[in-house]
Amino acid sequence: MSTERLIYLPLGGAGEIGMNAYVYGYGAPEQERLIVVDLGVAFPDMDGSPGVDLILPDISWLKERRDRIEAVFITHAHEDHVGAVAHTYEDLRAPIFARTFTANIARRKMEEHGFAPDTVTTVSAWPEQVRAGPFSVSFLPISHSIPESASLVIDSPGGRLIHSGDFKLDETPLVGEPFDPALWADVCKDGVKALICDSTNVFSQHPGRSEASVGPEITKLVQDASGMVVATTFASNVARVKTLAEAGVRAGRSIVLMGRAMRRMIEASIETGVLSDFPSVVSPEDAKNIPRENLMLLVTGSQGERRAASAQLARGKYQGMEMKEGDLFLFSSKTIPGNEKGVIRIINAFSEQGVDVVDDSSGLYHVSGHANRPDLEKLASIVKPQVVIPMHGEHRHLREHVKLAESNGMTGVLAVNGMMVDLSGNQPKIAEYIETGRTYLDGSVQIGALDGVVRDRIRMALNGHVVVTLIVDEEDEPLGDPWCEIKGLPETGRSNASLVDVLEADLGQWLGRAEPKTLRDDEKLQEGLRRVVRNTAQDEIGKKPEVTIVVSRLS
Repeated sequence: MSTERLIYLPLGGAGEIGMNAYVYGYGAPEQERLIVVDLGVAFPDMDGSPGVDLILPDISWLKERRDRIEAVFITHAHEDHVGAVAHTYEDLRAPIFARTFTANIARRKMEEHGFAPDTVTTVSAWPEQVRAGPFSVSFLPISHSIPESASLVIDSPGGRLIHSGDFKLDETPLVGEPFDPALWADVCKDGVKALICDSTNVFSQHPGRSEASVGPEITKLVQDASGMVVATTFASNVARVKTLAEAGVRAGRSIVLMGRAMRRMIEASIETGVLSDFPSVVSPEDAKNIPRENLMLLVTGSQGERRAASAQLARGKYQGMEMKEGDLFLFSSKTIPGNEKGVIRIINAFSEQGVDVVDDSSGLYHVSGHANRPDLEKLASIVKPQVVIPMHGEHRHLREHVKLAESNGMTGVLAVNGMMVDLSGNQPKIAEYIETGRTYLDGSVQIGALDGVVRDRIRMALNGHVVVTLIVDEEDEPLGDPWCEIKGLPETGRSNASLVDVLEADLGQWLGRAEPKTLRDDEKLQEGLRRVVRNTAQDEIGKKPEVTIVVSRLS
């Protein structure tokens, strides 16, 4: 009996949507050679991670085994799959492989962080293979909402695996390769041990629609508009950006691209050859000389991002352009759960300006980049895997996908982040539980989610903050009264007196009663002062703030 095993371990993206990071290994237990699939980010929110710039997967487990990592493979160029490559490279130092368009985006990220562009190697599509230790890996084209998406064909001594990546079954995607069922059937004809599969739209009952279906509807909408038209979508959805631009041209409008991400994605698409016939555009400066009814702006910010072009237009002007009554704003995108508040804020701001807003609620102006339930069944019927392991989804998505696989006579395995699956033999099993979490990029520093930094930030935001300063002389006697500074608290409380004055008076009284041994012990002194502040604040304003005590002793 072989002592070697084939393992799958999600470190991000299984039990959540975003921050994708998956590990495959083959070898003796704790000696496996490893490959990593995708290193993505998630985006913070003010409720759970205020002030944080990005959320990265916790790669501690990988860092401890960096000498066993053969390579990193990136399936496509969405931020939740490629966004962490540069942030994690220093710790992993493994070669990175991707297809042309994805490699272009990855190299830009690496160069921004001071790494050489040759850290990323461009790979052609199937049947080209990359040898990585015991693995041979190929990029199998599949359609998605960004060019050159690929599933991975991962061959090992333990069998062939298919890692779907994000996908939809679109045979007319407009940009990028169409789904080719014959190619997929040929790749899988000799048997597939496991299909590790996107689960995002497992609850959507109808077959997914093609990208080609939205063009005519968008064209009609733009042609019927009387004022300026502004449309937003995911900048990475190059096919949609092209569809919007072509609709504008057909309506006799000049096209303006606004927002750095939008321009960067179009530039990368043209550079790598995935986009060859994008309509000509005019600059925002030149657009000022064109009648409003002859303009169509394509802007970033479909998810309500505060600094993106959409939000800035909603607040007033952006690059000299502004919305006016009678203009049309189109969301050619789906609002990702969690982003609703930001999007609604923009919609209401435009409404106050008299702008007509159209979203995707009709289903006419957006199609998803992910496979719906019937499409997941169709792919599984082509691949015919021994095992289906759902990924890229919240727990409810993964669980439902397991049920779907089992209803079609397949074995399903529910594995969330940190659950290592042993795929050896014919009966998959959970081999280990790995501690996983998330890492915050906070400014230029990476911090652990459990380090307390963000927790303290949230507590200060919720409770306010008081700083108490006290000077103690050489005789261990207070030199004057302590003084307070407050942040994020009302200036007056229940007694209608200054909160600072009330705090300082109560602190002074407590100090006057304090025993000499308390005044000599910084820890007891700080604890006593902190207790007075919190109790007094509770009486005055009904809150117990966070308190920092600064004791300076004269020697």
